[in-house]
Amino acid sequence: MQSLFTTTYQAAQAIAGTIEAHFASMLQLEMEKQATDLAPEPVADHIELILDTAFWVSLRHEEGLSPRISLAYISPEHVPHPLLFEKRMPLSSALLTKISPGVERPGIHLGVWHENNELYIWGTTSTIPSLCMVVDVSEPGLLVVKHRRTDGFGKFANVAILKGDEVKIVDEQAAHIPDCPSVVTSLLKFNGAYNWDNSYNILVQLAVSMRAHKRGGILLVTPSDSDTWTYSMVQPLAYAVQPAFSVLAELVRKAEKEENRLNVQDAIRREVDLIAGLTAIDGATIINDKYELLAFGAKIGRLQGNESVHEIVLTEPVVGGVAKTVHPSLNGGTRHLAAAQFVHDQRDAIALVASQDGRFTIFSWSVCEEVVQAHSIDILLL
Repeated sequence: MQSLFTTTYQAAQAIAGTIEAHFASMLQLEMEKQATDLAPEPVADHIELILDTAFWVSLRHEEGLSPRISLAYISPEHVPHPLLFEKRMPLSSALLTKISPGVERPGIHLGVWHENNELYIWGTTSTIPSLCMVVDVSEPGLLVVKHRRTDGFGKFANVAILKGDEVKIVDEQAAHIPDCPSVVTSLLKFNGAYNWDNSYNILVQLAVSMRAHKRGGILLVTPSDSDTWTYSMVQPLAYAVQPAFSVLAELVRKAEKEENRLNVQDAIRREVDLIAGLTAIDGATIINDKYELLAFGAKIGRLQGNESVHEIVLTEPVVGGVAKTVHPSLNGGTRHLAAAQFVHDQRDAIALVASQDGRFTIFSWSVCEEVVQAHSIDILLL
C-alpha cells in the first residue's frame, strides 16, 4: 500500500488542514441537530494524499483522453449496494488512470478508505451519505473538493478548487453581501436544503446545463407580471415564443405538490436542458420568474433614453476575495457587456451568462449600492 507521506503536490499540502476543519465543523453542526446518515470525518493526512494522487491522475492520459473521476472518502459499510472489488486496490495515479474510462459517468464514485493508516480503493458506489467528502478530477490540473448536501437534493456543495498551484476556498459568508441573488445564495449554503418553493433550484440547474454545452450563452430572467423587458430588445424578435412555453413551469408547480418529488425530477431535467440548449443560439434566451420561455436568439439593446452602463461591481465568493468596481468591458466580451446593460436598464431582472471557457457570471441590480453586480460563480458550478 502507498505511504501517506509521499505527497509532492504543494497545493494539497497547503489546503488539507483547512478542508479537514471545514468538514469537522459541518459534521459537528449536524450531529448537534441529531442528524443521521452522516459521512465519516476526513483527516488532513488522508485529504492530502487523495488530492496529491488525484492531481497527478489529472495530468495523465488513457487512450489519448484525460481521466475524469470522482473519489469519495467513505467505507463500503457506509453505503447501500456497493460494487466491491475482490481485492483492494492501492490509491495510485497509474491504477486510477487505467480504470478511469469505466467510472467517468456522472454520479459514479470510486470509494476510498483506510486501514492501518493506508488508503485503498475498495470499489464504486452511486450513493453516498450526507457531507461525504468527494474529490472530482474535472480536467487536467483541476480538482474540486465538494460534498453531498444534507437533504440529498441538488448540486453538491463545493468547498475548494485547486487548479495547478492556485487554490480557491469557497466563502459561504459571501451569501450575505447586500442584494445577493437567491441563485448565488443557495450555491453558497454548504448545508442548505433545496426548497421547491424557491426559484434557485431551477436556476442552478439551468446554470449548470448552460455551462455544460460549452458554447456560451445568455439567459435573462424577467418578472412574470411585466413585459418591459421587450423595450430592451432589438425589434422585431426573430424567435419569440407565443404562447409562452410553460412545460417547465407546470412541472415545477407539480413538484411543489408531489409527496415524492423524485417522480418529476427527470422530466424537469429534460426541460431544463431544452431551455439551456437554446442559450447556445446567438442572442439571449428569455424566461420569466415562473420559468415560462418567452423568446430566444434575441438581441439586447440599450433602453431608449438610458445611459450606457459604465461600471459594475465584480465579486467572487472565495475566501480573501475583494469586490472590485470595474468597467463592464473588463469583465468579459460582448455577452457580458450586453447582460450588464440589460440589468442596468431592467433592474428587476437578472442575467445568467456562460462563457465558452467555462466562466459563469450572474448579473443583478443592487438596490443598496445602486449598481450592477457581477457575481462570478464558475467556482460553484464545477
